[in-house]
Amino acid sequence: MPDAASRQSGLLTVFLVFLRLGLTSFGGPVAHLGYFHQEFVVRRRWLGERAYADLVALCQFLPGPASSQVGMAIGLSRAGYAGALAAWVGFTLPSAVVLILFAQGIAQDAGLVPAGVLHGLKVVAVAVVAQAVWGMARNLCPDTPRLGIMAVAAGLALLAPAAWLQLLVIALAGGIGLACLKPGQAAAGEHLAVPLGPRAGWRWLGLFALLLLGLPLLAALSLDPTLLRMDAFFRSGALVFGGGHVVLPLLQAEVVARGWVGNEAFLAGYGAAQAVPGPLFSFAAFLGASMQAGPSGWAGGLLYLAAIFAPAFMLLCGALPLWERLRRLPRARAAMMGINAGVVGLLLAALYQPVWTSAILQPRDFALALVALAALQFCKVPAWLVVLATAAAGGALQGG
Repeated sequence: MPDAASRQSGLLTVFLVFLRLGLTSFGGPVAHLGYFHQEFVVRRRWLGERAYADLVALCQFLPGPASSQVGMAIGLSRAGYAGALAAWVGFTLPSAVVLILFAQGIAQDAGLVPAGVLHGLKVVAVAVVAQAVWGMARNLCPDTPRLGIMAVAAGLALLAPAAWLQLLVIALAGGIGLACLKPGQAAAGEHLAVPLGPRAGWRWLGLFALLLLGLPLLAALSLDPTLLRMDAFFRSGALVFGGGHVVLPLLQAEVVARGWVGNEAFLAGYGAAQAVPGPLFSFAAFLGASMQAGPSGWAGGLLYLAAIFAPAFMLLCGALPLWERLRRLPRARAAMMGINAGVVGLLLAALYQPVWTSAILQPRDFALALVALAALQFCKVPAWLVVLATAAAGGALQGG
């Protein structure tokens, strides 16, 4: 059966190529997109320049980890659903395995990371998230109406920080965008050929909406702790635009505030996530492995890793067959513009509570955060290096 053999060969190639990228791609989502361009457009010619640019635009438009979604889409185009899974596993597995092992090491030795280093990680989290929120605000809130949506969303989130309110804020922002915003003309470009039709796309979008709305209700009715956690990770993955850095405040508000993971362990894991290659969403594997009640360890790490990536996969499979049509509908783009601004407001609120309030306790903390932010924003120092330097500075200040 040559066709089956060819498909298996293509699937193995997809997995091995993405595994190599998962072992070597440092630097965050923007750097990942550069590696992908070099590998799949320049070297392998799996798709053209315009098709790649259009695919990146789609994944930037969708919630979720943009670089991982680009990888899933390339795998999907090469080998169907199995190819998308192979691309995701290959790119995500190396960092997930390292972070689960790190979580187990912390569990066995609670004093593995000194207190001063942990506080330095809290401080650098302020700088990293502030840079991400500032960049998102510049891109997604460039005018007065969207700045207003952002401000209202942040105020509502700070007044009543509840999971159901996040969904209400997103819906409200989309409605305001639909009513008030006027998007420009969509640019034309190549589209990526995928083995999915519009009917399959609508089914995936329906499944995404069902889980986004149904999981919180089911978790509240059943009071099953595993369902509660799966809802938290699924919702975090569904509401994040702009990459892994901005998922930090959402996850911290979910898992630390509820007592599922200690704040010290959370920050130690976040620091470790900066030092490994691959997607920053792999941080969910660390959190799952660190849960203070089961499932934890390997089972928890893999379960909640799948939960946080599931929205990205569903939205990608839903949007790809419909992208050419949807991107030309002014009403759809207007609603998405409002939703993007609302998400920035949610992240701005989370930057203040709990990220800022748990880290900036005295003037030297503020000074250290400013130095870290300047290194990231103006000196363009890699995030992992800033994290390591600030953690070391926190340890030195604590020792002094």
